[in-house]
Amino acid sequence: MINFNKLRYKNFLSSGNTFTEINLNEYKTTLVVGGNGAGKSTMLDALSFSLFGKPHRNINKPQLVNSINGKGCVVEVEFSIGQGQFKIIRGIKPQIFEIWKNGTMINQSSHSKEYQKILESNILKLNHKSFHQVVVLGSSSFIPFMQLSAWVRREVIEDLLDINVFSKMNILLREKSNILKQRLSDIEHTQEINKTKIETQNKYIRDITALTNESRNQYELKIHASQNLIDELQAKNSELSVGLDESVSEADERLRSLQDRKQDLLLRSQDRQTRLSHVGKRITFFEENETCPVCDQAISDGHKHEILQSTKESQDRGKAALKQIGVEGQGVESEIKEQTSVLSTLRDRVHQLTTNSQEISKLQRDVVEFQKFLDKEVSVDLDKAKLELVEHQEAKSELLEEKLKLSEQFNYNTVINEMLKDTGIKTKIIKQYLPVMNQLINKYLQVLDFFVHFNLDESFQETIRSRHRDEFTYASFSEGEKQRIDLALLFTWRQIAKMKNSVATNLLVLDETFDSSLDHEGIENLLKILHTLDNDTNVFVISHKGEVLDGKFNTKIEFKKEKNFSKMVA
Repeated sequence: MINFNKLRYKNFLSSGNTFTEINLNEYKTTLVVGGNGAGKSTMLDALSFSLFGKPHRNINKPQLVNSINGKGCVVEVEFSIGQGQFKIIRGIKPQIFEIWKNGTMINQSSHSKEYQKILESNILKLNHKSFHQVVVLGSSSFIPFMQLSAWVRREVIEDLLDINVFSKMNILLREKSNILKQRLSDIEHTQEINKTKIETQNKYIRDITALTNESRNQYELKIHASQNLIDELQAKNSELSVGLDESVSEADERLRSLQDRKQDLLLRSQDRQTRLSHVGKRITFFEENETCPVCDQAISDGHKHEILQSTKESQDRGKAALKQIGVEGQGVESEIKEQTSVLSTLRDRVHQLTTNSQEISKLQRDVVEFQKFLDKEVSVDLDKAKLELVEHQEAKSELLEEKLKLSEQFNYNTVINEMLKDTGIKTKIIKQYLPVMNQLINKYLQVLDFFVHFNLDESFQETIRSRHRDEFTYASFSEGEKQRIDLALLFTWRQIAKMKNSVATNLLVLDETFDSSLDHEGIENLLKILHTLDNDTNVFVISHKGEVLDGKFNTKIEFKKEKNFSKMVA
């Protein structure tokens, strides 16, 4: 049970820079009064903000800071659970969020959401929705239980009955089941691979066995054929290599000699052509000129005739010599072609000899490999293959065994999952408490002079019957009748929480409940209920009707507005 002790706040909404402090467990009933905007409901917002980081009313977080001071917004709440003394401190500008237990601050998580989760799940065991269904009944930003959706109603009841642990268990179970499902899928994939390996290994063993029994003769035949071919090639190489080196050497020497002679003839031909060119120019000169260009003397006809005759004779001899060189060159060119053909034939013999030698080397390597196969123990490979097959078969058995275990666990989880669903254990527990809930609800409705028969089913859908009347729903009634139902549910949830010791608390806050739709009789009946509550319940009633309710509570707190700041007057 949560026992709230003290609430302190400053620079929160309209409160100033001085702490407003409210003792939450000093009196059984406390009336909180004040004018509009005086700060009566601020205590409710401060309490909600300190516990859940958000106010009771629909106010944006930046608006919680006092607009005049603009900083130093701090809210503190002290409470005890069993032997543990707790203190929560929250602030804005600067941001503060601290949880203290027995004077020591609990290590803050790296993220405020995780820190808040520790507070709600491990300490309060209460969330914002359940807090407003069990602790608060207000006219502002309050959604009554009957106006919540079915799944939110269920969430509230699960908190009250402390059975939301089954939901958490179901989440964890689903995670484990997903892991099991993935592992089963992995095993099935591995089994397929293992099956392929076994089939491949069996085929390999069959191939080795067949090779052992049948292939030896084939390899021996291959060796024999290769050796015969080697002998044939070696014989051909012997024939090809006879006198080959000398013939190639002689042919090369003869070809070089002919090429040198060809070069010599080419030079002689060029020299003769040069001389003929000079002789031709001399003949042309004497035929075209009558005077010597050196001494300017006239050349006589006899002298010119003599020179031209001797020069033309020299030209004829040069042409004859050039022709003879041409004849010799043709002969040398013919011999070069013949010798080149001889040398090409010899080189073809060398190439064939090299090709044969390479083929002989390859065949010799094949013979060595074939012989190695024949020499080695094929049974060794066969034994190794059989050993690997045994390993694959053992792996197959292990995978099958693991799959059976995981499948069995997955089936168990499926059954447990069905039990942990909303239609399982939780529904069974809820069904056990539903008669008690409905009995308490109808009891409180009668105290509030609302004589109807109210019934909630396991889906938390209501059926409301009035004597001699048809069925009704919550929405069918007036606002005053709805509020009576809301009050009956609030007191019922508190009673159930106390029975389960789940989200039970000493604090009950009614925010302007007396100011809304309740008539005079409703107010009197509600006061009767408040005064019959256990002594460990501390009730705070926030109201505008101070003159009507004055003297009906153990104590009164009044809030006033002074210079735009809210101030508490005890």
